[in-house]
Amino acid sequence: MMDRPSNVRITMAQMLVACGEREANLSRAVRMIERAAGQDAGIVVLPECLDLGWTWPGARADALPIPGPASDCLAAEARRTGIYVVAGLTERAGERIYNAAVLISPTGEILLRHRKINELDIARNLYATGDSLAVARTEFGVMGLAICADNFPESLCLGRSLGRMGAQLLLSPCAWAVDADHDNAATPYGELWLGAYRTLTQEYPMTVVGVSNVGWLAGGPWQGRKCIGCSIAMGPGGKLLAMGPYGEDAEALILVETPAT
Repeated sequence: MMDRPSNVRITMAQMLVACGEREANLSRAVRMIERAAGQDAGIVVLPECLDLGWTWPGARADALPIPGPASDCLAAEARRTGIYVVAGLTERAGERIYNAAVLISPTGEILLRHRKINELDIARNLYATGDSLAVARTEFGVMGLAICADNFPESLCLGRSLGRMGAQLLLSPCAWAVDADHDNAATPYGELWLGAYRTLTQEYPMTVVGVSNVGWLAGGPWQGRKCIGCSIAMGPGGKLLAMGPYGEDAEALILVETPAT
């Protein structure tokens, strides 16, 4: 039986994702992992499709397998820094492309690979639909993965299923986008996620962490919209632990601490 720490330190790595610029994005992700380890975090959560950007049309040609060069890069940094890494990647599997996420151990092993199930309709011509859920048991508790809209209010059956499977940490790479002229002062972003995360954390003794990228969508069906961060961590009982800054240039590392359950 693994020794359990009394608290879990998680870094939300709200990083810039530049559409189609895989090498630059992976370099930023590596720096984020290194800085998270410097915060003495045990887990770092990175955004959705951090390699190419969500719905980047070039993914049809540029997506890579998992395991593969992109996941290997993150695994090497996880191993070097001794930290758990959760990251969203664009996955090629034969003729199919998946919006995927991985949980990588501090030894560089891929413990979980999740393929997004509740993809938005506008993205279904690019990404195939995932068909499985799983959890991993670690010294920080039982971890599960969900990607962005997997946690929409209408798809909370997925998070509930992970809760039934024992998930104590539900970690979610995201890409939260708004119209270019969105006025956050007039219409603050995040109520949908706050409500959904609150439901899950009140129904199950889990912490939910959703981490969005920042930057402009340069291609795909939402070209011209901007991803704006606002990453959220919510603890058991619906307690808001942290919320990241808003903005297309609001890169940030947000450290949160939650009791091990």
